[in-house]
Amino acid sequence: MQDLDSFIKALPKAELHLHIEGTLEPELMFDLSKRNNVPLKFSSVEAVKQAYQFKDLQSFLDLYYAGASVLQKEKDFYDLTYAYLKKVQSQNVTHVEIFFDPQTHTDRGISFETVITGIRKALVDGQKNFGISFQIIMCFLRHLSEEQAFETLKLAEPYREWIVGVGLDSSEKDHPPSKFKRVFEKAMEQGYLTVAHAGEEGGPEMIQEALDLLRVRRIDHGVRCTEDKSLVERLIQEQTPLTTCPLSNIKLCVYSDLKEHPLKKLLDEGVKVTINSDDPSYFGGYLLENYIACQKAFDLSKEDLKKFAIYSFEASFLPEEQKQYWISEINKV
Repeated sequence: MQDLDSFIKALPKAELHLHIEGTLEPELMFDLSKRNNVPLKFSSVEAVKQAYQFKDLQSFLDLYYAGASVLQKEKDFYDLTYAYLKKVQSQNVTHVEIFFDPQTHTDRGISFETVITGIRKALVDGQKNFGISFQIIMCFLRHLSEEQAFETLKLAEPYREWIVGVGLDSSEKDHPPSKFKRVFEKAMEQGYLTVAHAGEEGGPEMIQEALDLLRVRRIDHGVRCTEDKSLVERLIQEQTPLTTCPLSNIKLCVYSDLKEHPLKKLLDEGVKVTINSDDPSYFGGYLLENYIACQKAFDLSKEDLKKFAIYSFEASFLPEEQKQYWISEINKV
């Protein structure tokens, strides 16, 4: 219904689960490929889009890392980030907490400084030009070693004031949160907040580990909590937010149909669940498209939609005063 689509667009929204490398649109991928003389195995933009048929998380990651190879210079990371901000400001996204994967780039010989400086300059310009506030979260790649994660934490030290927290992403299989317990403890000693991907590929035990061992403030994805009733009750009691990514879950075959997704059930049960886009270039939708798709699949009411938007700010790392400002703005819509 057009009226509800317009209502969703009008809602101020925060995005809390967004991999900046996952916003690399095929057109920009080709532009950067030419600019940096980095060959791609695809002959055209259309060929890239046709490759976006994934059978699981790993098949997506293979393409994701290949696409990231075109990101070479500070300006590339700036252009990538600014293009995302330009897109979402038209969707009334007013706050973003973006993930970046330094190891995806440092392992290719790109300096940490190049990556974070380009990203942050774009975020600063986006705040100035579009009014979008931001936080940066540095993720460790869980398929790499604990030692490499410690090295990345060390590389981040000169930029400590730019980074609000650390996260954990990449393939869950065989890489439980416990593998990074010591790294997260060190990060917390340095003042970082913590989040982690858990309960997407992996089961509810991954979520339990992230809560108990990494002391995370939010669970990224977390949809498989539904397999453990006591875990759902814990999430409700502790009001631990889940940053779910509905269209991503369909694209990566976590669910075959959006109507099977537990989003509405979790909302109704009292879990602080939020809607996000994950890697929107690859998964067929930015934040607005995720909201609209969920509204249609679950016949969400305006009150449901407001609740998702309110939770997106409540679950953010914004100061309380700014959270309350945006919540009051949502209630005016």
